[in-house]
Amino acid sequence: MFHHAMQYQHPHSARPAIPPEARARDGAAAARAFDQALLAGIARLSSGLSPVSLGLAMQDWAQHLMFQPAQALRLAAQAQAGAMDWFGASLDGLGTDDGHAPATGAPSAAPAAPAADPRFAAPAWQQWPWPGVVQAYLQAGRWWQDATRIDGMTPHHSEMVRVFAQQWLDMLSPSNLPINPEVTSTTVQQLGANLMAGARNALDDWREDHGLAALQPQDHAWQPGTDVAITPGTVVMRNRLAELIQYQPRTAEVHAEPILLVPSWIMKYYILDLSPHNSLVRWLVEQGHTVFILSWHNPTEADAGTALNDYLQLGVFDALKTIARLIPGRPVHAGGYCLGGTLLSMAAAALARAQRVRDADRLAPLASVSLLAAETDFSEPGEMGVLIDEAQVRMIEALMAQRGFLTGRQMAGSFQFLHSRELFWSTRMREYLLGERVQPNDLMAWNADVTRMPARMHSEYLRQCYLANALAEGRYEVEDQPVSLSDMRWPMFCVGTEKDHVSPWKSVYKIHRLTETALTFVLTSGGHNAGIVSEPGHPGRHYRLLTTGADAPWVAAERWVQDAPLTAGSWWEAWHAWLLQQGSGVRVEAASRQPGEGLGAAPGAYVHERHFD
Repeated sequence: MFHHAMQYQHPHSARPAIPPEARARDGAAAARAFDQALLAGIARLSSGLSPVSLGLAMQDWAQHLMFQPAQALRLAAQAQAGAMDWFGASLDGLGTDDGHAPATGAPSAAPAAPAADPRFAAPAWQQWPWPGVVQAYLQAGRWWQDATRIDGMTPHHSEMVRVFAQQWLDMLSPSNLPINPEVTSTTVQQLGANLMAGARNALDDWREDHGLAALQPQDHAWQPGTDVAITPGTVVMRNRLAELIQYQPRTAEVHAEPILLVPSWIMKYYILDLSPHNSLVRWLVEQGHTVFILSWHNPTEADAGTALNDYLQLGVFDALKTIARLIPGRPVHAGGYCLGGTLLSMAAAALARAQRVRDADRLAPLASVSLLAAETDFSEPGEMGVLIDEAQVRMIEALMAQRGFLTGRQMAGSFQFLHSRELFWSTRMREYLLGERVQPNDLMAWNADVTRMPARMHSEYLRQCYLANALAEGRYEVEDQPVSLSDMRWPMFCVGTEKDHVSPWKSVYKIHRLTETALTFVLTSGGHNAGIVSEPGHPGRHYRLLTTGADAPWVAAERWVQDAPLTAGSWWEAWHAWLLQQGSGVRVEAASRQPGEGLGAAPGAYVHERHFD
């Protein structure tokens, strides 16, 4: 009996002991999962903006200001002087019959200030007391611009404080008040019809945000394949990540070397094939070029594990393999726009050492590389850099972990945040308070046709490019080996745009320091999108162009602008002439470049993938 009792054990005691290391790992994993879920919840409440990043920036600002009392006193005195100026300006117009400043005595400075800001351009803003209100608001903006420049702050924190201060100022603008003079004047004139129209606009926006049909459908929807992306062509390749479209020739003969266009994966490809009058694809075809373009798949939850190098393999490399099969023996002029240019530069650097790319002998060789508003050095990334640091990336990763992707609306929200005055407040005021719906055009419709980013790819992109600047420093790996842009020897054509806030032209210009090949750089008028969609005949367009030899010394961007001649017109024509110079000069019968039936007509299937998130 005693022997059997000694052999009996409680059922729980039969479980094998868990090693302390395993318990620690399990505990750490559970803690990370909880913290990640909490961070994702905070991200949804904060529109994806990290309170940690903002808190660190504000702490940096406050502590440096605390230990600079003279600077603090100067700012306080400046604020007091501004308040006195505002008090004087607010009294302007008293005692007059029409509400304007008196005809005699010192002229008011207030009317001149609002005229410089389009938000206050309407004549109603010149009526008392609004000139004083506007002057106070503009003075507050100038004061905050000065107050955020505190010696000792890190540049990133200083820029963050400046941007967030500007967001508050934009939100508090008098133009956003429902009782501002422009709204009240319109309401009286229209007997409130503007407010009724604004309410309908707000309801339509809410319905569209939730995947419901608008009650007031737009007259022109700008649908791909119907209104935009209508250049005739055929899908000649399709894999799980991309389609490749080949366009039908429009001339009797075509240039021997084809063109491959690589658009950014965060946008639909038809930014380069908008309406017939401003389609870069159509224009190139009309100049006798055989044009191919990649159309990216819009990811879902199943694509969460798709890596950045998958975009290289299934996008650029598979496209070059297909072109080699369709047009054997001919090198390709490869061009990339925005992040498509960044991706192309990675591919080209890998191809410069062909043994690093599987099946390199089956890929079409390159004749030249063109980068359009594309960054390769992310040390000065422009406005987007304000929202990217370690804490911010961790929050984005936590948000993506919930569903396996970053939604297009979340990405668009970052751009809208940085340009809230133009993209949100001014637009919403006119649509909701004045009842004036902004009339869409093809570029606006494309901009609203958002795409997703797979979680793994987007995390790798943010960390490798923005945080580590790995491509510029020769540490980005393709097939487990680092690549360097300095290995490329193909002639290059690079375009920057004067008003680009996404890829600032001085950042794009840094490609000069990373390559050792002949490089033609163009600085064109316009911004990130409109500067690239710059068709010949567009009024007011101009560009600067200068070619730098492979052995030429470094020239600073400011000096380059002084040296590069200014030319009126579209840079498209300069690019076409440059492509011909890099080609063989051989022309072939257009019949040999007909794409045939392929996998269906352009614009293909992937461009129609839309998700309401």
